[in-house]
Amino acid sequence: MDYKEVLRQHLVKLLNGRQAHAAFDDIVDGIPADLRGARHPGVVHTPWQIVEHLRIAQWDILEFSRDPHHESPAFPQGYWPETETPPDPDAWDRSVDAFRSDLAEMQSFVSDPSTDLFAEIAWGSGQTVLREALLIADHNSYHLGELVLLRRLLGIWPA
Repeated sequence: MDYKEVLRQHLVKLLNGRQAHAAFDDIVDGIPADLRGARHPGVVHTPWQIVEHLRIAQWDILEFSRDPHHESPAFPQGYWPETETPPDPDAWDRSVDAFRSDLAEMQSFVSDPSTDLFAEIAWGSGQTVLREALLIADHNSYHLGELVLLRRLLGIWPA
């Protein structure tokens, strides 16, 4: 048994979701345009803010993992959108499409046998690609759960 290949397969499935929680597409599809910037009492973020935060954070982790010249946004403000609502009619779709694309890129990156999952990233401070893939999965899981709860509160989550 090739344990590294098994690990790669597990990472791809973990990144994709649908094992312990709903997947990104299942959660963001069907949020009406007029509720993408909706607030609910007691909830800090809108659907737009969560989706855009997911995109920014995932993009940053992916680029850090593979590009020694990548510069991360300022923390924490650079990881959140400036507006509560999408700034233009196409912003939501651009954010969702970019999230999907970056997720596929990370899945390809960890699937590639030439990617050493265990080696420290040379320009990092002890991180490995394995750690970064797990970080994406963990971060996405947290905020996707938050988005499901927000959809329930807004009355737009299937029963």
